[in-house]
Amino acid sequence: MAEKILVVDDEQDIANLLELYLHNEGFEVYKFYNGTDALKCIESNHIDMAVLDVMLPDIDGFQICQKIRENYFFPVIMLTAKGEDMDKIMGLTLGADDYITKPFNPLEVIARVKTQLRRYKRYNQVEEPKEILEYDIRGLIINKETHKCYLYKELLDLTPIEFDILWFLCTKQGKVVPSEELFEAVWKEKYIDNNNTVMAHIARLREKLKESTKKPKFIKTVWGVGYQIEK
Repeated sequence: MAEKILVVDDEQDIANLLELYLHNEGFEVYKFYNGTDALKCIESNHIDMAVLDVMLPDIDGFQICQKIRENYFFPVIMLTAKGEDMDKIMGLTLGADDYITKPFNPLEVIARVKTQLRRYKRYNQVEEPKEILEYDIRGLIINKETHKCYLYKELLDLTPIEFDILWFLCTKQGKVVPSEELFEAVWKEKYIDNNNTVMAHIARLREKLKESTKKPKFIKTVWGVGYQIEK
């Protein structure tokens, strides 16, 4: 999906030139000649980056940058016809990421845009959590891929339902799982009051785990609530 760049400059020739170069690089461009329309665009569209002229007929670029930073973190590059350090300091203080003085080479702007986008992606990249395929809980090893379960290296002969019960409890390790939640997760049906199905399967599972009924090592009963495998 093309990244969306907001370009705001009241000098139409400059805005049109930037739009052309950005389009040629595969970006989607939202172009405006005033700050009011630009702010409306930001509120109604997903923007990946903004290129803002400082001097605009209504709202100056500094104000737009300040408004952006109230709710958004995407990169902002400021454009100005002035080369004064105070303008640069003002823009950076308000949250701008870069500053380019007019006149400029459009290729330089493109290079700065790409640099800021790469930096933004790198610092804001969120890694997807890896799916857990195996649990090892005090000698009890259960593997989702192989659909096998070992107790102290001895393979347990579990039915598919028993395996699913044990796996679900392992995924909730440390938490108490109500009987209703366990039933609906394993059997994929609505739980009905006075349903002893879960209790019966837990009892058979405990036998295969060689659990003590009074002091179970793995599946513990929290009376009136449900079942738990402690961490």
